[in-house]
Amino acid sequence: MKNTIKTLSILFFASLLFAACNKQPTVQQYYVEKQENDNFIAIDLPASLLKVGDAASEETKATMATIKKLNVLAFKITESNKEAFKTEYAQVKEILKSDNYNELMRMKHDNINIVINYQGSDDAIDEFILFASDNSKGFALARVLGNKMQPEKIMKMAEDFKNIDKEGAGDALSQLADLFGDIDMD
Repeated sequence: MKNTIKTLSILFFASLLFAACNKQPTVQQYYVEKQENDNFIAIDLPASLLKVGDAASEETKATMATIKKLNVLAFKITESNKEAFKTEYAQVKEILKSDNYNELMRMKHDNINIVINYQGSDDAIDEFILFASDNSKGFALARVLGNKMQPEKIMKMAEDFKNIDKEGAGDALSQLADLFGDIDMD
């Protein structure tokens, strides 16, 4: 009996160790690891800085209230970092393929590929991940953290994005707009 308990204990701890070693990286870990890298622009915005303008719908204002924080990590391609871009791009794509994230949608605007993933249940999402990439300009990886966000309301808010008060967010959104010049932030 003692040998059985001892064997089961060893197997239990070995499986815990194995599970810990095989843990897939997350977007959050990637963000923390890369935010000090010179190839990246890192922007952290609390939701209080992302105010909606008066022209925004009441639904958009209510949806904004479910957002707590926005983290953006952007990689801008230069002549000297093209190889690093390929490596980082592949790494982000691999992270997003993991079981940690569910794909919500894909779209293309001009030369920009956009993929939106999420974590949480289908009706109460805790984190949206937006990955926008352009092979000639770079990529942006945005984490929208919130509390029980609803996908359909977030998508509606995205349509109403023009009514977000960019001046309230200071210089951060204009830096991001510089990365993808064809996205109009004004």
